[in-house]
Amino acid sequence: MGIRDLLLEIARTYDASKGTRVEVAGQRVLREVEGRTDLPLPTALFAKGYGGQTSAAATPWIGVFDPEINSSAREGLYLAYIFSADLRTVSLTLQQGITHLEHRLGKGQARQDHLRRQAARLRRVVAIQRRNEWVDEPELRHGAARPKAYEAASVIARQYDVDNLPQETVLGDDLVYAADALKRTSVAERLWWFEDAESQLEVSYPSNDHVVSESDPLAGFQPKDSSDYIANIAAKQQIKRRRHEALIAEFGLHIALRGFTPRTKLMHPRDLILRRQSEERGAEDEWLVEAKVVRDGNPTEAVRHAVGQLFEYSHFLYLERGRPEPHLIGLFTEDVGVYSGYLEQRGIASIWQTPRGWDGSTSASGWGMVR
Repeated sequence: MGIRDLLLEIARTYDASKGTRVEVAGQRVLREVEGRTDLPLPTALFAKGYGGQTSAAATPWIGVFDPEINSSAREGLYLAYIFSADLRTVSLTLQQGITHLEHRLGKGQARQDHLRRQAARLRRVVAIQRRNEWVDEPELRHGAARPKAYEAASVIARQYDVDNLPQETVLGDDLVYAADALKRTSVAERLWWFEDAESQLEVSYPSNDHVVSESDPLAGFQPKDSSDYIANIAAKQQIKRRRHEALIAEFGLHIALRGFTPRTKLMHPRDLILRRQSEERGAEDEWLVEAKVVRDGNPTEAVRHAVGQLFEYSHFLYLERGRPEPHLIGLFTEDVGVYSGYLEQRGIASIWQTPRGWDGSTSASGWGMVR
């Protein structure tokens, strides 16, 4: 059975008035989704059906998850096939998790407004490659809080009429497109921090209830948009990827949890500075960080540029202005190999991203910035 047959079976058997008992046909179909192996999902993705717990869902749905991004519908990003309350349409949507917001924003308009603002920001990531017939929000045709939140949480959606579902190949192609959009958008979802003036909600860490205050270590940390953008060069379009901004943003989260205060706001042309109160000196040390993308596995160019800019900024922005010389750090997207020792000999620590987190040179380890 393919996705098309599954969607048709749910539309045919689901009845919210019959509750969530095991013997209810529609609920049984949804519960069995998680254990099915015959669904043509993109590699590594898995699906799970949702028909409600104590009471039946007004709008039943199937979640499609990329385990490298998210395995739960409570928060984060995932894909979902959500049926309208009348079961006449089903929409493939790129969704934000809604449940984790309940204790801070409730289940009403405040949550919807927050989700829509975030969806609008995330939507920019996929806007340049938006397909025909994809819209911002699905119509779920129900006034309850949860369906309304699903509508507001949608980044993009493709709505299908159940009586005129496309063929399996079309549904599969749309799912592949959505899975790719999920991967790209998840980067922005993890990296953006913003303040909601009405709700005073600040999202600063991926999985906690962090709220910004005057003493917040991330108050001055505002990394730039890491989403793709289009550059028109010599009469041709090129897609540029802001890996540089993504590197800074991910490292900012890491280093804040290590007891440092990252700052990007008003720091131009510096990529990033770090501060930590020194009990021994009674004053703030400062670390000057230059971030570089290592391309094609060759760190040479990235290291050269980092060295030049670190020494230049240290001289003109610190020594020339009578300020204490900062500690210097080169931040890289991958291991720089022998260049780590080369940098250390010149008073520059190096930190690089790994699949398991962050690693770095002797100085970086000594400062407690890496393991």
